[in-house]
Amino acid sequence: MTRDITHTALTEEIARAVESVPGVAFLRPGLAERLRSNRTRPQRGKDGAPPVGVLTARLPTTVVPNPGIPTAGVRLGRPDGTGRRHVEIHLVALRQARALDVARAARRGVEAHLAEKFPAEPAPARVTVTVTGQV
Repeated sequence: MTRDITHTALTEEIARAVESVPGVAFLRPGLAERLRSNRTRPQRGKDGAPPVGVLTARLPTTVVPNPGIPTAGVRLGRPDGTGRRHVEIHLVALRQARALDVARAARRGVEAHLAEKFPAEPAPARVTVTVTGQV
């Protein structure tokens, strides 16, 4: 249980580090976050029914363990046999920023954060950044 909490906390820290990079609009939400945000919005239809054209999902509360945690777009793998962690970032960049520059800055930010957090680890993390769109 403690390991999962630590894993989630590290994922949150990485998400905040990426969101602070200039040129990052937001982390790309996954399916769970899209459904979660739809589920938590107040409905404005007649008799509490959703407005026409709005898709809603009824999910059990176990699917939404920590609403509001900014971990969308961050997937963190535990250290493998070589001691390296694997971090996958999916983000949306601002249109006025070059996607390549934003991806490189995000990767450097995550690598610096992990090096500061785990100075004793022998190998640096493998960080993959994918820019999925621009706004």
